[in-house]
Amino acid sequence: MSKSSDRTGLDDGDRPGQQMRIFRANDAVALGMEMMPLDNVSEADAQAMSGPTSPEEQIGAFVKVLYADEAVGISVAYSWFKPNFILPRHSHNADCAYYVISGEAHLGTEILRAGDGFFIPAGGNYQYAAGPEGVEVLEFRTAAQFNMRLSGNSEAAWRRIAENAAANHQRWRSEPPPLAAARMMG
Repeated sequence: MSKSSDRTGLDDGDRPGQQMRIFRANDAVALGMEMMPLDNVSEADAQAMSGPTSPEEQIGAFVKVLYADEAVGISVAYSWFKPNFILPRHSHNADCAYYVISGEAHLGTEILRAGDGFFIPAGGNYQYAAGPEGVEVLEFRTAAQFNMRLSGNSEAAWRRIAENAAANHQRWRSEPPPLAAARMMG
C-alpha cells in the first residue's frame, strides 16, 4: 500500500484513516466545560467557585486546547498560570503527562522548572501552584475529552486560593503574556 505525501514531505503513517495533522497556536480553542466538565463538586467547592475563584473571574489562568482527536484518544493543551496561581486539588479520568516550558511548577515539595515534567495517572489526585514568575505547561492526555474531579478542597483550602487570587489580581491583570499565549490570544 502506498502512503500519500503532502507538502510537508511526511506520509500518513500506518493507521488506516489517520493522517498527519498540523495544529497552530492561533487555532487553539479555550478549554471549556464541554471538554472538561467538573465532577464531584462539594458544597464548599460550589460556593468557592461562585466567587473570586470562579472560572469567569479567574484571570490567573490561561488554558487552550491545541489539539484533540476523539478517534485516537489524545489531547494536547497549553496552560499559562500566572505568578503564584494555585490550582485546586483534583484528578482527571485520563492519564496526563505535563511538560514545563518555562517558569516553575510547585508540586508538593518538588519544584519543577523548564524541561521538567510529571505524570499523573487517571484518578490520581494532585495540586500544584505556579512559581513566582508563573509557569507555562504543555499537557498531554490520553483522551480528547476528560473530566476535572475536585477532591478534598476544604473551605480553608478554597479560602487560601481566593486570598491568593485577591492578592495577585492586579499583577495578573498587567502580566504580559509569553509568546505562545500571545499568539493564542490573537
